[in-house]
Amino acid sequence: MTHITPALLGAPADPAPSALRAVVTGASSGIGAATVRVLRRSGWEVIAAARRLDRLTALAEETGATPLALDVTDQASVDAFTAEVTASGPIHALVNNAGGAFGADRVAGAVTEDWEWMYDVNVLGSMRMTRALLPALREAGQGSVLFLTSTAAMAAYEGGAGYCGVKAAQQSMARALRLEEAENNIRVIEVSPGMVHTEEFSLNRLGGDQRAADKVYEGVAHPLTADDVAGAVAFTLNAPHHMNIDQLVLRPLAQAANHKVLRG
Repeated sequence: MTHITPALLGAPADPAPSALRAVVTGASSGIGAATVRVLRRSGWEVIAAARRLDRLTALAEETGATPLALDVTDQASVDAFTAEVTASGPIHALVNNAGGAFGADRVAGAVTEDWEWMYDVNVLGSMRMTRALLPALREAGQGSVLFLTSTAAMAAYEGGAGYCGVKAAQQSMARALRLEEAENNIRVIEVSPGMVHTEEFSLNRLGGDQRAADKVYEGVAHPLTADDVAGAVAFTLNAPHHMNIDQLVLRPLAQAANHKVLRG
């Protein structure tokens, strides 16, 4: 029988060497903040990156991570961030977590600005960060690039064309990058969660309508949490480096498929 070790799960039992350093984007809340916590517990040095520096500072005080402001939609911000983190040491992992959904309109009523925001943050933001840090990841001798996509990349649904499209684009980027960078000892990993209940995702997507956001999870006993997804991220990064976990799909048990959710 194969046993999943505490280290693979991101538990603090056998920490990774302290020299391993990871960048986590979108680290000010939700899955990003949870990922910083889990990686720190398993021994990684972590640069927590996001626009909201006040939240990052609080997270850094809690975890010992290094907070650094970053806007993945701004090339100048990406360049400045890259210069600072690479000057202070090697980089062994990039977690492309910054992203999100905005709007739930059908194609006939699509709002151009919502789609532009989603593509800029999810797709171009991941591209900018990956392109910027690839030289450092190669130089480190072993590197990992992880994309936080979604089961939305795997099956479309009404009102989801924009979000499904950006997550499918990220998935294609990950698959192409894996082919391009294997010879440089760089793993490319995709973690694809289904229904995750975080404090901001659905609320932001639905324009701040709390009642509509709550309805997404109505009757679902146990949607995934940010900690669940962060544990999966740590699992893939803490696996032996010769093992590339190409794609890890996780859903709550109540979500048998994107279109089938059991509600009490």
